[in-house]
Amino acid sequence: MTTQQAHSRFIRTPLARAIQYGLLASCLAGGLPATVLAQQATTGQGAAAQQSYSIEAGRLDTALNRFAVGAGIEIAFDASLTSGKQTNGLQGQYSIDEGLQRLLAGTGLALVRRGDGSYRLEEGVADVALTTMQVQADRTHESAWGPVDGYIAVRSAAATKTDSPLMETAQSVSVVTREQIEDQSAKSVQQALRYIPGVFTGTRNGIGDRVDFINMRGFGGVGSIDNVYFDGLKMASDVSGYNSLQIDPYFLERIDVFKGPTSVLYGQSYPGGLVGLTSKRPLFSPSHEIQLETGSHNTRTARFDVSGTIGENQQVAYRLVGLASGSDSQFDHVENERYTIAPSLTFLPTDATSLTVMAYLQHEPNRGYYGWTPADGTVRDYNGKRSDNNFFDGEPDVNGFERYQRLIGYQLEHQFNDQWQARQNLRFTSSDIDYDSIYSSSYVGDSNLLDRRAARADESMHAYHVDNQLQGDVTTGSLEHTLLVGLDYQYQRNSGEWQFGAASPLDAFNPQYGNTQITYSTPTNFINKVEQTGVYLQDQISFNRWRLNLSGRQDWAGTSTAYTNLGMSSESDNEKFTSRASLLYAFDNGIAPYISYSESFKAASATRTDSSGNTLEPSEASQYEAGIKYQPPGSNDQYTAAVYHLEQENVSEAIPNTSFYESIGKVRSRGLELSATLRPTEQLSLLANYTYTDMEYVETNNETQGNTPYAVPRHMASAWGKYEFTNGALNGLGIGAGVRYNDSTWGDEANTFQVSGYTLVDAMLEYDLSMLSSDLNGMNLQVNANNLLDKEYASSCSSFRICHFGEERNVTATLSYHW
Repeated sequence: MTTQQAHSRFIRTPLARAIQYGLLASCLAGGLPATVLAQQATTGQGAAAQQSYSIEAGRLDTALNRFAVGAGIEIAFDASLTSGKQTNGLQGQYSIDEGLQRLLAGTGLALVRRGDGSYRLEEGVADVALTTMQVQADRTHESAWGPVDGYIAVRSAAATKTDSPLMETAQSVSVVTREQIEDQSAKSVQQALRYIPGVFTGTRNGIGDRVDFINMRGFGGVGSIDNVYFDGLKMASDVSGYNSLQIDPYFLERIDVFKGPTSVLYGQSYPGGLVGLTSKRPLFSPSHEIQLETGSHNTRTARFDVSGTIGENQQVAYRLVGLASGSDSQFDHVENERYTIAPSLTFLPTDATSLTVMAYLQHEPNRGYYGWTPADGTVRDYNGKRSDNNFFDGEPDVNGFERYQRLIGYQLEHQFNDQWQARQNLRFTSSDIDYDSIYSSSYVGDSNLLDRRAARADESMHAYHVDNQLQGDVTTGSLEHTLLVGLDYQYQRNSGEWQFGAASPLDAFNPQYGNTQITYSTPTNFINKVEQTGVYLQDQISFNRWRLNLSGRQDWAGTSTAYTNLGMSSESDNEKFTSRASLLYAFDNGIAPYISYSESFKAASATRTDSSGNTLEPSEASQYEAGIKYQPPGSNDQYTAAVYHLEQENVSEAIPNTSFYESIGKVRSRGLELSATLRPTEQLSLLANYTYTDMEYVETNNETQGNTPYAVPRHMASAWGKYEFTNGALNGLGIGAGVRYNDSTWGDEANTFQVSGYTLVDAMLEYDLSMLSSDLNGMNLQVNANNLLDKEYASSCSSFRICHFGEERNVTATLSYHW
């Protein structure tokens, strides 16, 4: 690849230097050929003369920019060489050669000094001039589980459990990178997925609250929280109770969304897709960050993230990430509080072995609102009135949700030789919740009074998850194989006590709190257990430009429920084989058409029995998908288009006015998803998506035949852009803006009323404070506004009794310091 060069004269003042290296950093970030240039100072500074440097650890391209400006030298290179690479930084007095050697340590790159005094960056080579620095391989290059530069990820393991190029993966996978999470100031995983095609995050309150409800390809509801994975292992959750976990997005490196049935690698799951969360891992170069945040609803948050090595042999790295936050809420009398710490250590005892030990410890003394309001007064007038979108239907003194989360585990990897490697992921999870709430049901007659219910829960959950993998990269004739054999096991036990009752009614339009009478029923003591063992095999075959994936899995799954004080119990044992096949052709011009077929199953909870007391049959799903992916040659920009046809059988529903369930038949989802993630210039990053979803009950034994499930928009579209100024008076300023459109949805299964569609606008401003003074190096101020125009709307309904207000305008300001 030809290196392009353009020379300019640097005026040696702090402000001019800041402007210049800001401009050059943005030029390099796009991955296109680029040059770091700083003409030799007129004073003729030599390579042996020493100078003082203060360059923080971080991106290598940015550090080289700063060094070139400070030293008055020219460094020419192709930006692809530095993509994803980090440096330990540089502090103190150094000659040019010494400084460059320290900046490049651990990157696998070398600098050659040319006859005219400039430098050229190359891959590490031998037998060159003394000024060429030979160093070890970089440990931080982009992988399916690692950091991503910008918004565009090029690799993912969500669909294959192997480190695979996204452009060669014959299914729909989207990635939310760390930079996108930060730019959009997502405060929950649910919020982080607002700009992903095929994903609807408007269920429940339209905000994350205490669990993440994620609708994928039309499949959502309570079951959606059961399809979240954290560091490759399923997040423990009990959809029959209240004990489900939530990870704060500040602790995540990336979020991978794998759409469609996923059972062939992960076992029983709901058919819409899987959300894979990857935590921040220890870094072998120093990195430090502190954040302070304030904003709407009396938000106050402090965060920190520190990483580096222990000892001088570079074999042990650590990372410690923490958070303390508190706020009021959009809803009156509701508060949030969270304290989290996540320590991790990576050990490299040999060149072939890696062990990372991780923990995630979280205490939430109070976590959010879970109530709802009827459709009357929320999506349509009731007695000529509508409730405010901050209306609280509970009681201030009976409104608590306390949760403790403890996740401790490890990831072990060993490379036997050039062909075979093994991985083991293991985690222990425990979670305790204490829940006390009052919530609305429906209006009392034609009055403004809301009938209300009360609920209490005290639950304790323990879970074990382990996934063992053996991967082999072998060749048979002209075929190249990536073989994956796996054995995984899951066990989860949630026990506790539930208690329900009736509470005094509340005027929806003139609420008066404090005189509530509650009548509780007899407590119910329960034990819910889930157990699963699975064996899977996958073969990723490459032949010239063909990519074939053949996969199969056998599962043995069991569920049981016991109501110990009632002398009642039920259990269910199921086994199921699922498969997948896909084919992709990668043309030279960057176009890659593909087709795929995949299956999934989900065993019914043992709490769901029919009127005869029998556990329901597992639901089963299959999907056909076809699509095209396009990555222009020489660019990381990505364009995707996918169409799919997805059917789920043995869909169940509650029988009205009873505690029983019934299988009602089959639901079909088919649709189109379009996506573009690109960087048209070095300063501009863009995301654009469109989703069309046609979902329908196609074979049922009740009146839902031909209806559309609730909370499924037919059309969705979103776009987000960010522009970074790199010269002139606005140098150091970044501007971001986005728009999200969600079509109208049905409010119940009977399709008796609709929830109006809505369009929301988000915005972001950030400024590099070092542009004001070199004393502020490493400091950044960012302001975000979600729902900038403060549109009032209902996000979704699931019946005429249960509707949710969307998120009102929320503004936050975050001050960050990196060193």
